[in-house]
Amino acid sequence: MILSRLLIPGLGLACLLSLGLACLIGSTPMAPDRVLAALLGQSSAADQVIVWQIRLPRALAAFAVGLALGVSGAALQGLLRNPLAEPGVLGVSASAALAATFTLYFGIAGSAADILPLAAIAGALAATGLIALAALRTRSVVTLILIGVGLSSFAAALMSLMMNLAPNPFSLSDMVTWMLGSVANRSLEDIGRVLPFLGLGLGLLWISRRGLTALTLGEEAASGVGVDLLRQRLAVVLGAGLATGAAVALAGTIGFIGIVAPHLVRPWTAHDPARSLVPSGLLGGVLLVLADLGVRLLPTQAELHLGVVAALIGAPAFAWIAARRSTGHD
Repeated sequence: MILSRLLIPGLGLACLLSLGLACLIGSTPMAPDRVLAALLGQSSAADQVIVWQIRLPRALAAFAVGLALGVSGAALQGLLRNPLAEPGVLGVSASAALAATFTLYFGIAGSAADILPLAAIAGALAATGLIALAALRTRSVVTLILIGVGLSSFAAALMSLMMNLAPNPFSLSDMVTWMLGSVANRSLEDIGRVLPFLGLGLGLLWISRRGLTALTLGEEAASGVGVDLLRQRLAVVLGAGLATGAAVALAGTIGFIGIVAPHLVRPWTAHDPARSLVPSGLLGGVLLVLADLGVRLLPTQAELHLGVVAALIGAPAFAWIAARRSTGHD
């Protein structure tokens, strides 16, 4: 019980430490006093550029994406009562990336700064809506996962088609970035652009948390204690779609964080989806900041994309969670 009470404060401290570590470590290591001076505007112009324009925005972007995916994953798992549900597995992230790539392919994204994030959010909402509709028509967890895999594969196929027909190398490079996921070269302005959508999505998920707890007893029991099931589904679908769309608009496709983070915190929250929302988001943010830090430090000729690293870690974890569920350990 004491450890459970320390979960959120501990994860909050881990968030601060990971963000601080991301500012300290890089191709040019900086001492803590130099970073602090740069943050306060009391250092050289070069140090301030490194911290304020390169390292801090990148770390904050990774944290925001991890936060969005962690909370969305926990909420979708509570809504569908399925620990394997998350935006990536259910095709939400791929659909959001498809909509974003569509604007890049046809050159629409260059007409206004808000076009791309709006397209990504619309794609995420459409996919989440289809999954929610399927959840109303079937009780089978396997069917939902298969629908999500099919949706994700179809979106990936359409993105591959657009890449194959890319009009120039610059468009192809942009589309590859959205498919593989990255927070490199993100600025504070980019974060600010998606922040309203991210905040609205997380807010909807937060206010719907009590209904998620009631749904653990089943839909009939939840309805019996006063939960409006239609409103609950709508709030979670819109919230997860907005948060996931904002994450994709900021970093492209990042998978499996929405499964791994809720699964790790679930034993500490008595398997209550409502209590899992905040710690899942915080842990997701920490995991993605550390993963991006690893991307920056790996001695590779070309920097790996964050989505690739997340998939390399998350896919085995997904298989492990699925195996534990099939043997009744989850």
